[in-house]
Amino acid sequence: MKRAAAPFTAWDGLRYGALGLPLAFVALPLYVVLPGHYAEQHGVSLATLGAVLLGTRVLDAALDPAIGRAVDALFARSTRAALTVAAIAAVFVALGFTALFHAPLEGAALLGWLAGGLIVTYLAFSVLTIVHQAWGARLGGDASQRSRVVAWREGCGLFGVLAASVIPLQFGVDAASAVLAATLVVGIGLLAQSPRSAAQRTGPPAHWALPWRSAPFRALLAVFMLNGIASAVPATLVLFFVRDRLQLPGAEALFLGAYFAAAALSVPLWLRAIRWAGLVPAWLGGMVLSLAAFGGAITLGAGDSAGFLAVCIASGVALGADLTVPGALLTGVIQRAGHAERAEGIYVGWWTCATKLNLGLAAGAALPLLALAGYAPGLRDAEALRALGLAYVAVPCALKLLAAGLLYRSWITKRMDE
Repeated sequence: MKRAAAPFTAWDGLRYGALGLPLAFVALPLYVVLPGHYAEQHGVSLATLGAVLLGTRVLDAALDPAIGRAVDALFARSTRAALTVAAIAAVFVALGFTALFHAPLEGAALLGWLAGGLIVTYLAFSVLTIVHQAWGARLGGDASQRSRVVAWREGCGLFGVLAASVIPLQFGVDAASAVLAATLVVGIGLLAQSPRSAAQRTGPPAHWALPWRSAPFRALLAVFMLNGIASAVPATLVLFFVRDRLQLPGAEALFLGAYFAAAALSVPLWLRAIRWAGLVPAWLGGMVLSLAAFGGAITLGAGDSAGFLAVCIASGVALGADLTVPGALLTGVIQRAGHAERAEGIYVGWWTCATKLNLGLAAGAALPLLALAGYAPGLRDAEALRALGLAYVAVPCALKLLAAGLLYRSWITKRMDE
């Protein structure tokens, strides 16, 4: 049953959602800029990069359910305790990010620095992310209100991604590190003033396997993972696609900026679609739009800047649904299972675990497979570029189609409540 909730105002949304900006800001360089940085600046092979990224990401993801359970215990103690731990984690996020882009070593030691820096940054990022998302899930509400809570978090995140798509590439990683630190301070400060659940539970944290007892959670997570991998593969490969397939080095910021700006501007439209049609039909519509828009990229070649810009804008609009709907559905699943205000952390822990596995699997599988197919950064022979195009477009579209089919089967045909 849905819980009644106090009206969630725009000011409430800003105070809660602001921390999403630095969290998204740090994520994009780690997933998109970092592989290219180590490949081009340090000469690390794609296969080695893929192995390090996958290994550290799997280790990090495996700890998320335990972190989520610990976050539930923090909230049970007090919201102040959860906020204090989040502030400490924010410090380590800023330090780890800076260290990753300032490696003082080379050779085998460089890989140790990369792996160690990723582990520290990922773990601190996980703690901060799970506290933030669990905080929002605890606010509850009906489908419309849940989607507004998520939209503010993800909308602020889009501005973070937009900044991250420009600042590291145009102004360097030192500027990016400074922006990250400043926005983390502001985000934590505003979160301390944001709405919070007054509920206080007693007893031990929920069992780590609790979410898996819910059939709707299992179905939602399966759709989320398929759809997430479909987005993570092109995110990992976009810089290579722009520089080698399109042969437009220097235009990366334009394309990424257009993509994320379109997503940010589309969020109010998706909120209206949710009020009109519901959460699941809106998400299905976004998937169909994504397939129609992104599929056209397979035909693009050297110099097709206008065509790729159109793909980025249309795909960005579709991304608005991916950002707005799944988190709202997750909160609804928690409420219907009767686990509200006592187990949000463990649910979010499994959710963030899936998110990271999506990104890790994308990097860990796509990069080595591309290397086996004969592609390497800077290589522009026909066979290599064909492999790059298939990996960047065809594989994500196939996964997106599977996700749409599973969502339709799980929710529409079974008439599952949102």
